[in-house]
Amino acid sequence: MTITARPPAPRTTPRRRRVIRFTPRDIAVIGLLLGIPVVLDVALIWGPTLASVALSFTSWNGVTDIKPVGLDNYHNIVSNYPPFWPAVRHNLVWLLFLGVVATPLGLFFAVLLDKQIRFSRFYQTAIYLPVVLSLAVIGFIAQLLYSRDYGAVNAALGRTDNPIDWIGDPSINLWSVLVLVGWRHVGYVMLLYLAGLKAVDPSLKEAAAIDGANEAQTFFRVVFPALRPVNILILVITVIEALRAFDVVYAINRGRNGLELLSVLITDNIVGEASRIGFGSAIAVILLLISLIFIVTYLLQVFREDRA
Repeated sequence: MTITARPPAPRTTPRRRRVIRFTPRDIAVIGLLLGIPVVLDVALIWGPTLASVALSFTSWNGVTDIKPVGLDNYHNIVSNYPPFWPAVRHNLVWLLFLGVVATPLGLFFAVLLDKQIRFSRFYQTAIYLPVVLSLAVIGFIAQLLYSRDYGAVNAALGRTDNPIDWIGDPSINLWSVLVLVGWRHVGYVMLLYLAGLKAVDPSLKEAAAIDGANEAQTFFRVVFPALRPVNILILVITVIEALRAFDVVYAINRGRNGLELLSVLITDNIVGEASRIGFGSAIAVILLLISLIFIVTYLLQVFREDRA
């Protein structure tokens, strides 16, 4: 019995990691490309935000010296500022209308257009067209439609002899504005849902059909759960749209007589005739905190999906 020795294994030299060296010119270019957005972000967003938080604890009219007042602004807003709670209520009504009426209607149109019905491109363009218009333009359209004396709505209803004051009556003017705002929001929601429906795997629908599910069961039990990321995005967008609403009501009647909103109160106190920058900043901070609740919820949901 002979034993043969194995030849020694060849030595492998470890690979050297390639070190990337940046020239001074590369560092300057990278610093410039990253520095400009950071500076703009701090100067235009975070700077004013932090300044508003600091000013909310002061009394300042923009001319005299700044006087610290602690939490007095917040206490006065909640207790001694009559327009505050109606504005909060109007913002909540705005949110409920967009979430309960406009958003489902946009989903309904998206489902119809996803079926490739005849003239679907025309309908898609017609429904999305209001999104192109700014809210200020829609405010002027509201004046043309809802004017008491020469409005198109009263003319269409035959109420020229006994016209309805759609804008001046505080019991109905908010709903009149919400119809136009919802008209714009429907197109935006429709486009997002339509993109989400195009991304749903067709095999899911086929598997549901094989299992005997009808069209409604397939949508609510298979397709709609698959649209969960789009649903969360639309929820956040709807909340932000409701909280930052300003242009329409300000173009109609400067946000008064039944159209009070938090954003209008901020503007009236900061840049109004009686400038109360500290007081208006406190309202802005309250609005910021409400917005952060929904934004943080959305970001946490996104991070959970990325980890999964």
